[in-house]
Amino acid sequence: HVQLVESGGGSVQAGGSLRLSCAASGYTSSSNCMGWFRQAPGKEREGVAAFERHGSTSYADSVKGRFAISQDSAKNTLYLQMNSLKPEDTAMYYCVAAGCTVDAVTLLARMGYGGQGTQVTVS
Repeated sequence: HVQLVESGGGSVQAGGSLRLSCAASGYTSSSNCMGWFRQAPGKEREGVAAFERHGSTSYADSVKGRFAISQDSAKNTLYLQMNSLKPEDTAMYYCVAAGCTVDAVTLLARMGYGGQGTQVTVS
């Protein structure tokens, strides 16, 4: 059973940066993929980024060139570096221990996967 704890959210001005972390416990080598999704008030959950353990990544078009997903396998931690933040990035951000593409992460998110999340507010 994998447990995920997200952190690193906060309030920033447009153009600023944040780095989100997702600490995984109970993570096994069979969990080849991890990802991030978000949910803004009144909107559906959407996949933001996905990471496959051999290094392949995918991103939602809305964040390409601004966000970067990475993993520190020694620490069992997934990261999301968010640069050039925009007000439309305001949302609760969650990680999932599955989903090798951003479309797969979106599907998992809409099936109800995800933990407590961390709030990102951009003004």
